[in-house]
Amino acid sequence: MSEEELQLHFTYEEKSPGSYSSDSEDLLEELLCCLMQLITDIPLLDITYEISVEAVSTMVVFLSCQLFHKEVLRQSISHKYLMRGRCLPYTSKLVKTLLYNFIRQEKPPPPGAHVLSQQSDGGGLLYGLASGVATGLWTVFTLGGVGSKAAATPELSSPLANQSLLLLLVLANLTDAADAPNPYRQAIMSFKNTQDSSPFPSSIPHAFQINFNSLYTALCEQQTSDQATLLLYTLLHQNSNVRTYMLARTDMENLVLPILEILYHVEERNSHHVYMALIILLILTEDDGFNRSIHEVILKNITWYSERVLTEISLGSLLILVVIRTIQYNMTRTRDKYLHTNCLAALANMSAQFRSLHQYAAQRIISLFSLLSKKHNKVLEQATQSLRGSLSSNDVPLPDYAQDLNVIEEVIRMMLEIINSCLTNSLHHNPNLVYALLYKRDLFEQFRTHPSFQDIMQNIDLVITFFSSRLLQAGAELSVERVLEIIKQGAVALPKDRLKEARSLKDTGLCWASILRKEVLVTFLSKFPQTQNDLCKSLTVKVAPRPLLSSWSFLSRKDKNQVFLIRYLCLLRNSKHQPISGSGDRWSDTGS
Repeated sequence: MSEEELQLHFTYEEKSPGSYSSDSEDLLEELLCCLMQLITDIPLLDITYEISVEAVSTMVVFLSCQLFHKEVLRQSISHKYLMRGRCLPYTSKLVKTLLYNFIRQEKPPPPGAHVLSQQSDGGGLLYGLASGVATGLWTVFTLGGVGSKAAATPELSSPLANQSLLLLLVLANLTDAADAPNPYRQAIMSFKNTQDSSPFPSSIPHAFQINFNSLYTALCEQQTSDQATLLLYTLLHQNSNVRTYMLARTDMENLVLPILEILYHVEERNSHHVYMALIILLILTEDDGFNRSIHEVILKNITWYSERVLTEISLGSLLILVVIRTIQYNMTRTRDKYLHTNCLAALANMSAQFRSLHQYAAQRIISLFSLLSKKHNKVLEQATQSLRGSLSSNDVPLPDYAQDLNVIEEVIRMMLEIINSCLTNSLHHNPNLVYALLYKRDLFEQFRTHPSFQDIMQNIDLVITFFSSRLLQAGAELSVERVLEIIKQGAVALPKDRLKEARSLKDTGLCWASILRKEVLVTFLSKFPQTQNDLCKSLTVKVAPRPLLSSWSFLSRKDKNQVFLIRYLCLLRNSKHQPISGSGDRWSDTGS
């Protein structure tokens, strides 16, 4: 049934005998207003619980027309009534009520208190239909979670809270009208804390106040569901009042730990759930205060982290471990370049504020670099062999190793940028990272004169040389404790002016790639831009095109790869590798 056909069922036309008047009254708008009044005005009691669930579910059903359109639906009868007219004054009150329904997580009353008849599965008259509709709309708004397994549907303890959250997300993601923005999105973007006594600006038409402490608690407790994570992301991204409040909390571990657990169990989650959790971390790590405070929060006995027993670790070190694990999982399974970029961007945002890194976190940083280094050498060897075979036979197709090398070197440079930023800004705070760096110093020798990494290797090379010489002076047989003591003393003795000032990673293209991914996801989730121009306008990143040779476009793909590999291999061959002074043999170590 189309919306037009549905509207006919709600069209009332009064005719007297012998009258041929075509005047009629549309009752659909009246119904939507009554549903909004039911949701907002009726107090939530045992006898009214099912009525509220049915009212919310009915509104979800009315908004289900998007499911039957391949293109983004920008005009519909339900949208028209909800965006303007008699329903508009209920905007802020409806959004506030739906948020409080989510916050309170009210459980359904016992069977004897039901007013409406119950189905065998416990649903109401429209609950089953609305749940299916909401699931379909959720798939539309999250791009379907392509390439991931379907998440198991948890047993709902509060049908009203679940349906209210789904309705809230659907309303917030309705497209703007031609002459007015989405009022429900405006309400979500502008509401304030009940403790905030400052007046609302006159330019905000749908503002209201809500208890931020209760909202924060509910968000922390409900992150096991995709829709709760999307609500958290929406609030952090679009409501500056909520973002400021959350970043000022002294118990951020209650929010961050559920997000980290989502990333840790990446193989059990939908791809859109993983991306939303990762982008939430990106938003949080853009704040320097957050990056400093997470290293001051000490956690004990993280039971869900199974790779190693972590009896005591800072929240910052745990965050690093989980992000690195996500990168390694992506390298072996999904191989999503954007996931790599976003994970590394989160580490880059934090790198200047790394403090007292756990020894295991420091080891994992260097281990990830080691893995990338081995992958780089393997692809380079394959490229060399392929190039030799291709030059000897014109009929042999050349694999696209140029792109593979480019991607791997981009990731390696990101890792070097992260290590360099930490050494430059907080060397004396991270003896464990220096220890891991020295223990695996042979990994960095091949990159000292590499044409793509010479600039970024200066500080790392200086640190390795400086501390290696001090360790040689101290003797051959050194315990782990003695090595760490020498590193701490050396960090104080190393003149700060000898280290080249590291550029802020937030001001370079390194992190903008992640912001680009974030803005693209935001656009798809909340705006569905009409044209490519709309998408470009919504992004804050402008990518300058790379200069190309005038004849480059006329080369075949095989010829381009040959040109790239020949130039690349010539650069490597002409690079003069020199041993690091004072590198010596490794000392004995039982702790790494």
